[in-house]
This record gives sequence, structure tokens and C-alpha cells, in this order.
Amino acid sequence: MTNMMNLMPELTGEELSGVEVMARDMSEEELSMFAASYRAQRKDPNTVLLPTILGFIAAAEIQRFYLGQLGMGFLFLLTGGLCLIGTIIDVINNKKLTTEHNLGIAREIATRV
Repeated sequence: MTNMMNLMPELTGEELSGVEVMARDMSEEELSMFAASYRAQRKDPNTVLLPTILGFIAAAEIQRFYLGQLGMGFLFLLTGGLCLIGTIIDVINNKKLTTEHNLGIAREIATRV
């Protein structure tokens, strides 16, 4: 855990736990490669919150496209963010959405390392 905290101090909670489990059996070199690749691709929850809030003003689908959820992005686009109810839910759950996205990225990277 200390090693992961030193490599990626921005990780907290569920994201940190998930990444630690994936990186448990990695060597130091693999861990460094994993951390560099993961840090380059992960999304910050506060950065995801901004397009979600912009969804109220302009386009309700921005956050879903930003997280790579194209199907939900198009659904939100066609329904106005499910009449803005989906956008409100995304504002509330933005950290969960971001963590799920980031752990998916971590799984992809862990299989390549």
C-alpha cells in the first residue's frame, strides 16, 4: 500500500483499494509502468463534475462521452439527459462514475503489463 500511495498519491478510497488489488503481484518495474500509464489515462472526479454541471446549461451528454460511455452519451443526447433527471443523478454520483471508469482503465492496463 505504501508503494502505491507513493506512486499515485491522488488515489483514495475504493479506487486505491481496487488498484492495489490489481497491482499486488507486480514487480517494481511493472508497478512503475502501470502507475505511469494509469496516471496518464485516469479521470479526476472533479474534472468529470465540470462537464456534468455544464450538462444543465448546454449538452446533457458531455460527461458520458468524456467517460467513454458512448451508448449512454447518445441516449442522453436524444433525451435531453433523460429530461435532466439522468444529469442530476450524474452530478450526485460523479465520483462513483469516475471510479468505475478508472478501475476499468486499471484492469485494461494491468492485463497489458
